[in-house]
Amino acid sequence: MGALGNLGINIGYLLMQIFIFTILFLVLRHFLYSPIMNTLESRKERIAKGLEDARQAAIARDKADAEAKKILDAARAEAAKIRQEATQQAEDSRKGIVAEAEREARAKVEAGREDAEEERNRILSDLRDQVAAISIAAANKLVGDALDEKRQRTLIQEFFAKVPEGVAGMRGETAEVTSALPLTEAEKQKVQEMLRISTVKYKVNPNILGGLIVRVGDEIVDNSVSGQMNALRETLR
Repeated sequence: MGALGNLGINIGYLLMQIFIFTILFLVLRHFLYSPIMNTLESRKERIAKGLEDARQAAIARDKADAEAKKILDAARAEAAKIRQEATQQAEDSRKGIVAEAEREARAKVEAGREDAEEERNRILSDLRDQVAAISIAAANKLVGDALDEKRQRTLIQEFFAKVPEGVAGMRGETAEVTSALPLTEAEKQKVQEMLRISTVKYKVNPNILGGLIVRVGDEIVDNSVSGQMNALRETLR
């Protein structure tokens, strides 16, 4: 200590300063350093937590974006499917409307044709007696003698509705009979009895002049006046 005193150092003052510094260090450490360190540590944790939250938020945002894209793609696909189905339905509806319009048009044309044919047949039926009277008058002129009424009716029936002999052997489910003038119900009954076919369709074609044309499937028996005239014309050639 004498040496330190020789150096001008006051031992008591030095010890006092060391003691004061130690006390100050402990006070500062307790009241200042520890709170600062705690504050820094807390801030560090908050920053770390903020970074983690930001990372989790970024992950959640990426997932949300992916899910949104998935939903958007699904919505677009569904919208495209709906548009395609709507287009197909519209096309089907258009085709259906066109087809229905065509059916109605054909039905109206067919109905008009049937009405016209019925009207023509009615007119021809009304003219049948007149045609028969003219034919009988011509026959009377040719034979030079009057025919009785029964004979006249027989000739008229044979001329317009005589069933060809060859039809008895025809076989089939349906038959088509064409006459120059509409047949009476009695004449139709006779045709069906000779054909022995339950379903017979009757057509009227004044161009055959007289007689009947009978068709069963691909088999035809033509006893019409026009057919006989054509056969005679071919023979003369």
